[in-house]
This record gives sequence, C-alpha cells and structure tokens, in this order.
Amino acid sequence: MPRSIDYYFTLLSPWTYLGHSAFVAMARRHGCEIVYRPTPLRMVFDETGGLPLPKRHPVRQRYRILELQRWREKRGLPLVLYPQHFPFDVSLADRVVIAIREAGGDPSVFVGEVLAGVWARDEDLSRRDLIAGIADAAGFNGAALLETADSEAVLQLYAATINSAITAGVFGAPSYVLDGEVFWGQDRLELLDDALSSQRAAYRDDAQI
Repeated sequence: MPRSIDYYFTLLSPWTYLGHSAFVAMARRHGCEIVYRPTPLRMVFDETGGLPLPKRHPVRQRYRILELQRWREKRGLPLVLYPQHFPFDVSLADRVVIAIREAGGDPSVFVGEVLAGVWARDEDLSRRDLIAGIADAAGFNGAALLETADSEAVLQLYAATINSAITAGVFGAPSYVLDGEVFWGQDRLELLDDALSSQRAAYRDDAQI
C-alpha cells in the first residue's frame, strides 16, 4: 500500500505557495498519496495560541519579509511581498479543493494556480469567476465545483478540518503529517524527504530517549 501524507494548508499562505510544487514532486517521487486538507487557519490559531499576521510584533513581521525574500530566491519562484488583495476570504477556494478531493480528483494543479494567483500574479482570488476559471483551466467544471463547494456537506467537511488539524498536532501552515509525525513549514521538506527515503518509524512527541 502506498504511504499517505496529510497536507494541512491554507491558500492564503505564502509558505504554502513556496513549498507546494516541491512537496508535490517529492510525494510523487516517493509514490505517496497526498491527502489535501485545506484548513481555516485562523480558527486553529485561536485554539493553539497562534497570532494572525497583523497582531504579531513588528519584529516578527519584519523578519517574515526577510525570510520570504530568501525563500523565493531559494525556490526560484516569483513572489509579491505585499499583494494588494491580501488578506481575503479564502474559504471558497479552500472548499473547492475539498470538492475536487471528494469527487476523486487531484487538486494539485488547482492549488498551485490559486497560490500563484495570490502570490505571483497579485490577483483577487476572492472573486468567484477567477476561482471558477482556474478550476476550468485545471481540467474541471468550475461552475459545478463552486456549486458543490457551497453545499452543506462541503461546509461541514471544511469546518471539521479544524479539529482534525489540532488533533493531529498541527498549529500552522503548511504542515505535512506522515505516520502521525508533523513537519511544520515548507522549510522542513528536506527532513520529510529524509524520513520518506529512510522509511524510519515516526518520531513521537512522548519519546523517552
């Protein structure tokens, strides 16, 4: 059986954007299934002690800008440091990912294009027409996906990711969970790759040695 990795993320995150392509390529190289779990991150912050960006100390906010510049160079990706449409209500785009997943589709291209729309093309991804257009370009029926994304079933699945994330030990995005072990941040991808290559047992947070 192929191994699976739970992928907790928000489409608002520049870190999710910076790591997405590298993560998908890694998972495919190792023959792993990706379980896409878009998450209302603000709710997770409220439960785990995190702070939304505007409430963080200016020192932390300034350091974030330095890191974004370092990592966009490292990853070789275009990235707008101050996108004019950020932040926005990301819930519809997140729920489209769930609609794709529930229909048995692969959301990887849609996720990548939404992230690039926010962080490379500086688009307003709160617009339903843009989200539908990205879904169409990814090979789906955008209008149908938006209708499904608005359904009560998908709304409940989206809300359920809050408890799922917290139970898994997730407190930020992106987080990759392999065999119960959390790898937080796209800068942990090398460590995730090592774990997959070695096939070691998952490290535990209650380890005694």
